[in-house]
Amino acid sequence: MAFNHYAKIKRILDNEPEGWVIKRIDEPTTATNFKGEKVNFTHYYRIYDAKGVPIKYCKFQQIERLAKVLEITVEDLPIITD
Repeated sequence: MAFNHYAKIKRILDNEPEGWVIKRIDEPTTATNFKGEKVNFTHYYRIYDAKGVPIKYCKFQQIERLAKVLEITVEDLPIITD
C-alpha cells in the first residue's frame, strides 16, 4: 500500500481538539507524486491548532484531496485568511 499523506493528516486531525484551522500560504512549493515525479505548486496549505501553532506533518498542496479524505466539502473546511 502506498503512503498517503492526506490519510496521515486525517489521522492527526481525528486526535486534534476542535478549533484547528487551515491557512493558505502563497509561496511556491514542490511535492513528489506517487510516480516519483516532482510537481510544482504556486501555494500550499498549513494546518494550525486552536492556539495558532502549526501542527506537525500538516502541510499540503491540494485542498480538494484533504476535503475528500475528511469526507466534507472544501467550503466546509475551516480556511482562514490574513
